[in-house]
Amino acid sequence: MKKFNALLLVLGSVLAAPSFADDSQALQDRLATLKSFKAQFAQKVTDKEGQAVMQGEGTIALQQPMMIRWQQTNPDDTLFVSNGDKTYYFDSFAEQVTIMKTSSLIDSTPFVLLTSKDPGKWEKYSVLATNTGFSVTPNKGVESQVEQLDIAFSGAGNEQALAKLVVTDNSGQLSSFTFNNAQVNTPLDQSTFEFTPPEGVEIDDQSNGE
Repeated sequence: MKKFNALLLVLGSVLAAPSFADDSQALQDRLATLKSFKAQFAQKVTDKEGQAVMQGEGTIALQQPMMIRWQQTNPDDTLFVSNGDKTYYFDSFAEQVTIMKTSSLIDSTPFVLLTSKDPGKWEKYSVLATNTGFSVTPNKGVESQVEQLDIAFSGAGNEQALAKLVVTDNSGQLSSFTFNNAQVNTPLDQSTFEFTPPEGVEIDDQSNGE
């Protein structure tokens, strides 16, 4: 489960809300125009000394409400899919699928808030506008392995896309994701956010059969 926890750390690094209410609202307004988003990403991980730890690549798809598909193809083949109700994490190397209730993941994976307008979730974070976009940090008392998320956009108007995410964890490790070949607000097939576990894999169903 180590790779899964690392993925939650990364996904659990994107968004929420106000100590700086105006900046938080500005970020929420920006995200509200992002009805759907699809892109390829390049990943780079460095330690607190700035030394490269890992490089990777994959694809991402987002759609309101609460739908995410995050697939890493290199160096490992892993898949994180949420259809808004249930979330699936598939590790092809370990031949294991973990199934979770999406609503229970919101706190540990704030990335889902990219497609949520729930004020209660946003209130757990502070947002500060920066020269390149927004910086998001957990409020005091919020348990998080993420110290800071920096998010940058590209484009203008209703065609603004995610350009880059940089996640800083409590150890000082930095995970940077740069997006390219982005498609903004284009129709995405519902099957993008559905997943059927392959035959023969181990299934860890944490959704209580719901």
